[in-house]
Amino acid sequence: MRRLLAGVTTGFLLLSAAACGSSDDSGTASDGTTTVKVGIIPIVDVAPLYLGERKGFYAERGLKLSLSTAQGGAAIVPGVVSGQFQFGFSNVTSLLIAQSTHVPVKAVSNGIASTGEQGADFGAITVKGDSPVKTAKDLEGRKVAVNTLKNINETAVRAAVSKAGGDPDRVDFVELAFDQMPAALDSGQIDAAMVVEPALATVKSQGAREVTSALVDVADDLTVALYFTSAQYAEKNPDVVRRFQEATAESLAYADAHPEEARAVVTSYTKIPAEVLAEVTLPKWPAEPNRAGIEELARLGQRDGLFKTAPDLDALLP
Repeated sequence: MRRLLAGVTTGFLLLSAAACGSSDDSGTASDGTTTVKVGIIPIVDVAPLYLGERKGFYAERGLKLSLSTAQGGAAIVPGVVSGQFQFGFSNVTSLLIAQSTHVPVKAVSNGIASTGEQGADFGAITVKGDSPVKTAKDLEGRKVAVNTLKNINETAVRAAVSKAGGDPDRVDFVELAFDQMPAALDSGQIDAAMVVEPALATVKSQGAREVTSALVDVADDLTVALYFTSAQYAEKNPDVVRRFQEATAESLAYADAHPEEARAVVTSYTKIPAEVLAEVTLPKWPAEPNRAGIEELARLGQRDGLFKTAPDLDALLP
């Protein structure tokens, strides 16, 4: 799960991706069906793709998905740009970082969004049940774990601390994998953890409590992740991109309207225990990204020094 928000943060990977040319490796069969390779992370977030394939939304548009799991955005972004994948899944901040360094990525569809509800989101800042931390301001001077430094979760924690009247520069951020956070929090190695599902359900089962839903603190109905392609593939294959967009939009809308079907399909491609999955808070899957929230992520990222140059949202977004 820690790969949910894994970032493209190293210059080597970004430069490698920028240097690669995108090739058209999608194949069209004799019946006219085009197979497209999609780089994904085997987590709850991508359930709509599996549902959409089962429901025939892609087949109706002459597409067959070849879903390839990757370790995270650091593998998916260069994989898409080099042509290993035609499409990929990544969090918004990682794509903003890539775009700001001129890596030729182009978002084509919404991915996931926050629920927009405090105390009922798929990500939250958590502390032990007996912690003296009551608000995000109380995190000043304390050790807070995020899965990737200088990426979307650190941005969210900083936004929450600022909103509560605190100084985010006084927070001691440490990088820790999501699946290591429950034990670290329980043992007192860290004071707080910014966790997402299913780690959120796990820490709650250990008696932890939520301080705030930090993604909700960034913006209402925040778009957290997107499906994307390379700028070159989009230019050379506009019809394939259009069909993928349409099928994905229908898949997202179906998953959002049928959350229990979405929850059930997760068991087909992950090893998340059923008892944990039952307690997981699902994200929202709106068909369209929320530009206002993405603009806020870009503003906060610029403030936090994540970008070498300001990202061009018009060039990135659909």
